Amino acid sequence: MTSPSTPLLDIATDLTANLAASDRYQRLLGAVQRVVPCDATAILRLQDGELVPLAAAGLLPEVMGRRFPPAEHPRLGRILSEVGPVRFRDAVLPDPFDGLMAEGDGDALERVHACVGCALRVGGEIVGALTMDALDPVAFDGVDDEAIATFAALAGAAMHTAGLFEALERSAHHQGRIAAQLLRDAQQREGAEILGISAGARRQREEVELLSGSDLTVLILGETGVGKEVAARAIHARSPRRERPLIYVNCAALPESVAESELFGHVRGAFTGAVDTRPGKFEVADGGTLLLDEIGELPLSLQPKLLRVLQFGEIQRLGTERSIRVDVRVLAATNRDLSEEVRAGRFRADLFHRLSVYPLRVPPLRERPGDIDVLSGYFLDQARIRLGLGPVRLTAEARALLAGYPWPGNIRELQHVLLRAALRASGGRRLAPVVIDAGHLAGALDAPLEEAAPRPEPTAAGALALPALPPGMPLREATDAFQRRVIEAALAAAGGNWAEAARRLGLDRGNLHRLGRRLGVVRQG
Repeated sequence: MTSPSTPLLDIATDLTANLAASDRYQRLLGAVQRVVPCDATAILRLQDGELVPLAAAGLLPEVMGRRFPPAEHPRLGRILSEVGPVRFRDAVLPDPFDGLMAEGDGDALERVHACVGCALRVGGEIVGALTMDALDPVAFDGVDDEAIATFAALAGAAMHTAGLFEALERSAHHQGRIAAQLLRDAQQREGAEILGISAGARRQREEVELLSGSDLTVLILGETGVGKEVAARAIHARSPRRERPLIYVNCAALPESVAESELFGHVRGAFTGAVDTRPGKFEVADGGTLLLDEIGELPLSLQPKLLRVLQFGEIQRLGTERSIRVDVRVLAATNRDLSEEVRAGRFRADLFHRLSVYPLRVPPLRERPGDIDVLSGYFLDQARIRLGLGPVRLTAEARALLAGYPWPGNIRELQHVLLRAALRASGGRRLAPVVIDAGHLAGALDAPLEEAAPRPEPTAAGALALPALPPGMPLREATDAFQRRVIEAALAAAGGNWAEAARRLGLDRGNLHRLGRRLGVVRQG
């Protein structure tokens, strides 16, 4: 008889291998036959009170289509009722595989003379049986119970492992369908459409259409809030990868200590706290698109590794030298001047050129004032849904104020201003029609600095009045004056700290600097 050590090692190795369940069972039965002198062996699963063959060796193919209720097969009933291996050396009790042995003489009534079986248990629960049959009545005399019990334990583990894999595959398929639906829902909810009638919006749509049909790496450029992520979603939604995931990574939010793991993954034990192997965002996005937002903030130490992915399509998980191939389209976005970052030594020149295969500039809202009405309609409809309001409308004065405002926070600022204005104008009434006037907008524009610039008081008629303006002052000049006062108040409250003032105003610091320079605000700090 063959030494059981090597076959047992093979079985143990198979338990952790990525095998189909049928292959896993057949390899286990092959190991059984190398150790135990049997003519046939089978693994059966207990399902709805019947034993169902999962794999068989040395039996006729028709066995796989049969079901074996233990109550109708005394040997199987006895095997399931005992804790350890059960042996049968006579033909008093009929064997379930009588006449089904592939190595017999072809007699349909031929009986199995020797049988050994053992119940399969997982966590104390009977899940099936392992059987071994021979035509020779003394075939199993030299096989000890411990070896049979060991094979049964491994068979139970294999059944449990296969069940886990099957459950994971079902779950993965289900989750994949859910993810695809969520992706479609997110695109519809968040928008993958570039809205506007201006020349800038039309040009951007044309470029997105051009880029969607290719797999080129795109560097999306623009100020904070202009809609760079919308452009990325639009490219992905129209590309051949649209049924695959679009994975978003904010490089500015990645601490350098975990950035490599987040992007490229890690293996167990790669660092303190790495208790499991984990794929990175590149692996998750395999077959789809990866959006690296705020790419200018990516730590310099990680830039060579990103360059390698772009050049060769290979990543290495942290803690291993094994390369993994990935098929990912990379879209990168930034509000920084990367060429200036290269000159300052904060960004690699080779990575910059690799990323900017096709630069796509998203224009600021001040360059496309003709789109404000279209965008306002879209955002007001979103506000209606989110706040549970009735129809939401703008007065002519409100539209004029929107048109004259320079929008340093761009489209994102417009969205937030309209949401706040709709909430103010609604007075908390749900499903009621809402009319937003210039007073509501002034209050919404003033919202981040309520303590510095109090809201206008209600008039006797109940409507909000605008701050007093010099007679005959054009709306644009009045708006500039209002913004100048707000910025100066924010700077005073922040002790001259522009970064803090920008935070209080809900603006990007660079955008606040540009607006301050245009308005002639004296630079402080």
